[in-house]
Amino acid sequence: MSAVEDVSIELSVVIGSTAMPIHQLLKMGRGAVIELNATADDHAWIYSNNKLFARGEIVVTGETVSVQISETLQK
Repeated sequence: MSAVEDVSIELSVVIGSTAMPIHQLLKMGRGAVIELNATADDHAWIYSNNKLFARGEIVVTGETVSVQISETLQK
């Protein structure tokens, strides 16, 4: 089990995107909200070490946003 504990994996979840000028981004402070082009019905894309490996569904419960894996992708 100790060999598994030493494995590092970087996970990224993409739930949407947006475009904005860099000067606008630099003006944002802590707690700023960036509006994405996604809704609660859209899929989330899950990457492991920068490789797409799963698709998930966005789940909103109150103020909590989470992702439920719905499909793993094999290449």
